[in-house]
Amino acid sequence: MKLLIVTGMSGSGKSSVMDVMEDIGFYCIDNIPPKLIPQFVDLCRKSETGIDKIAVAVDIRTGNMFAEIFYVWQTLKNERDVETKVLFIEANDEVIIQRYKETRRKHPLDEQFNGNIHEAIKYEREQLVKLKEIADHYIETTGYSTARLKEEVRSLFLENTSDSMTIKVMSFGFKYGVPTEADLIFDVRCLPNPFYIESLRNHTGTEECIQKYVMASDDSKQFFQKLTDLIDFLVPLYVKEGKSQLVISFGCTGGKHRSITFAELMAEHLVKQNYRIQKYHRDITKK
Repeated sequence: MKLLIVTGMSGSGKSSVMDVMEDIGFYCIDNIPPKLIPQFVDLCRKSETGIDKIAVAVDIRTGNMFAEIFYVWQTLKNERDVETKVLFIEANDEVIIQRYKETRRKHPLDEQFNGNIHEAIKYEREQLVKLKEIADHYIETTGYSTARLKEEVRSLFLENTSDSMTIKVMSFGFKYGVPTEADLIFDVRCLPNPFYIESLRNHTGTEECIQKYVMASDDSKQFFQKLTDLIDFLVPLYVKEGKSQLVISFGCTGGKHRSITFAELMAEHLVKQNYRIQKYHRDITKK
């Protein structure tokens, strides 16, 4: 089991880090009291769903309980079946103050220091010195955009950066409406339609007979080649930008033949490139 403890300065970007960890397959809990972490790890061990990657965010918000993180860290380090790592996030004072101004949120220690954010930040840094020293990974987010921070986190914890994004390839019928969740929509109604071939009408694009008919056309072959060139160019850009899900949709009239054929072939093409793929044929059962 892998356990990542995410900690550091308030306002430094821990929430963005946790979003990325969840996107790449970690079970995430924010602001958990340190004393409960071993119990949570034990629950995950016994889970029937096989949770083997955990990320927990721990910071000054837990108040007096925060000091317990050192004991918890030492305990978990001795667990043979748990690989425990600490990721420390921070930024300089000016950037943290600016971020709180922009979001109009209060620092967790605002009341304790009567609204003096400079004193609150100073105190928090003092409390985090020892934790920073034991960190396995460190990210200084001063000057980082959210996209840059996410890219940094993915580079640390992903073997393949393509795993950070799930691509959903779907088919639909225009007569039932355009899917609102789609990022990219391609209209394949210009291609040969099996619906007008009586022996093919009741089959779908998941079947070889339909795929062979649709792709027998030179126009279909050229269309698919140009689409794959475009998708191959676009997908790495979406990954780099930090997008966690991309929905590519293909539409024909009824959503049973041409759109499914192209969705199936595109999904197969992307799987070969080791992307995480989901397939969804929205209108396949409609009449």
